[in-house]
Amino acid sequence: MNYQPSIYTINTQAEIAVKQIVDRILISGRMSRQDHTLLTSTILSNGDISDGERRQINRIFDHIQTGQIKLVNW
Repeated sequence: MNYQPSIYTINTQAEIAVKQIVDRILISGRMSRQDHTLLTSTILSNGDISDGERRQINRIFDHIQTGQIKLVNW
């Protein structure tokens, strides 16, 4: 797998938590329903989605679309 770390600047604790979840998903190449729930609840916990969090979500979508992430246990 050709995982490359994000080059974006992380600004908040929430963004750090989201980035850690996204990085774990990208490294494993798999996303479960539990991962989805954790990611969603972490992102929505502060009420607003920042640009950094939106970029992280887009990274997941891009990898799903290109087949680099497999959805498991859905």
